[in-house]
Amino acid sequence: MTTSYEVAVRAEATLGEGPTWDPATGRLLWLDILGSRLHAYDPATGRRTVRATDQHVGAAKPRTGGGLVLNLRDGVGLLDPDGSFRWLRHEPVPGRRANDAAVAPDGSLWAGTMRYDEAPGGGTLSRLAGDGSAELILDDVAVSNGTGWSPDGTLMYYIDSPTRRVDVFDFGADGRVSGRRTFVSVEDGAGFPDGLTVDADGCVWVALWDGGAVRRYTPAGELDRVISLPTPRVTACAFGGAGLTDLYVTTARVGLTQPHPVAGSLLVIADAGKGLPQPAFAG
Repeated sequence: MTTSYEVAVRAEATLGEGPTWDPATGRLLWLDILGSRLHAYDPATGRRTVRATDQHVGAAKPRTGGGLVLNLRDGVGLLDPDGSFRWLRHEPVPGRRANDAAVAPDGSLWAGTMRYDEAPGGGTLSRLAGDGSAELILDDVAVSNGTGWSPDGTLMYYIDSPTRRVDVFDFGADGRVSGRRTFVSVEDGAGFPDGLTVDADGCVWVALWDGGAVRRYTPAGELDRVISLPTPRVTACAFGGAGLTDLYVTTARVGLTQPHPVAGSLLVIADAGKGLPQPAFAG
């Protein structure tokens, strides 16, 4: 394992977020939420593409039939392989936007929202099936962020950033969650937990907003590794590359009066560990 980072894509994203490995295309997808941009990076060739979205975009995940599912300001939409767009679920709420999202082992999309003013209770977490039917899971969220599952699919980890906690739920075979409890709490002064990913050993990697680091916690909730980064607003992390051994990390420039040169760039820590293959959205 290594701890030194490299700049995979030098950029000035306002709010870089949502790194996701797309195995079908061999690309790392990531976003600039407030810049309304969808980025794709091929580490084998170095090729980069950028696509503008019509609204702020919180997440982009591969679909089983090709294309992407997008968590957007006004709902969840589908980007088809031919580049055409259609809404899967359109439900605009004034003052609210999409944030992080993740695909569960059963292929459902767990999509988070938040208010632009980050008001407590203004955000949600919903479960969307492939046909667009939705179930509201949490309705009292401030900033819905990282979501991920244990290797055996029986646990779901979740972050509402202002709580400074990573919570864990029991995740049933029917896709239901229960037994919410604290997995870890991040101490004052260390930043706020933002995005997360779970590795093949069941360890939970957490990006720290205003903490300038990514932490790894064991399945027992013990801190066993810290990767320090030079810019404070570290937003999310995900494993990618052919062997899922490289940890990609997104960063943000928003709110920084003197941003570090790599703020807003996509960073990578080579050979950081071993990630889990991520399911595609069943829609």
